[in-house]
Amino acid sequence: MNPADVRLLKDGDLETREENLRQLLVRAEEGDTSAKETLRALVRDYPEYHRSLYSRALNRAEVFGDDTLREPLLASLADTRYNCQAWAAMGCAALGVRDAVPALVAMLDHPQDIARDQAVIALGVLGDESVVPALARLLQDSISGMRERSAEALGMIGGDAALAALWDEFENRRYYRIGYIASALSEFAPDVIPRLIEAAAGDDPDKRYWAAVALGSTGDDRAVPTLERLMAEDRGSTVFDGMVRVAAKKGLRTLRRIQAAIAARES
Repeated sequence: MNPADVRLLKDGDLETREENLRQLLVRAEEGDTSAKETLRALVRDYPEYHRSLYSRALNRAEVFGDDTLREPLLASLADTRYNCQAWAAMGCAALGVRDAVPALVAMLDHPQDIARDQAVIALGVLGDESVVPALARLLQDSISGMRERSAEALGMIGGDAALAALWDEFENRRYYRIGYIASALSEFAPDVIPRLIEAAAGDDPDKRYWAAVALGSTGDDRAVPTLERLMAEDRGSTVFDGMVRVAAKKGLRTLRRIQAAIAARES
């Protein structure tokens, strides 16, 4: 590691150091080993550096991170004085630090929303099914963004328990607008498609509406007949005045976009 690179992050005013950090990240992305080691030193010796530099570096942890950062990241997760737990969670997710799961679960009760957000995101990325109950309770959180990120994390984790938690919220809606639940359920295709098709044939227009949204997000041809039927025949409306046939029309359009994107990637 070049000592001059270290000084770039310690000398001068904060604006200058932030610009130096940006340049180090560019060099690291280009393969510069000294820049990478300097950035790793920032994470390892984080109390010696300004929090702004630490947080900005961990936004790009995948550029320079390696296994040597596991212990420093775990230490930062527990460090309430340095107050960068959110970015430590981000780094753990980027580098696949599975030992962080217990600390991340504890962070779900953090007083700062950004820390809670990043803990949820990291738990989804790390994919440990043991955290499903902790995330499931957040589907009832008073903050809509927290509900959305928790649903997305459950969709990423997968498995029977995650599906059960999402389906319970689909069946027993505590909030009127649950597009995030529909989107997360689509991650369980193709297995969830028969259940969504059955829901789309039920008496509850709200359930038919969100089933249409979920079916569209699967990108699966098996959803097409149901979406076409709802679009042509269903005149139901939700408690927030959403039309089922409109949801089906948009769902069919989403399905076709997904299929086109997949075909483009595979060509």
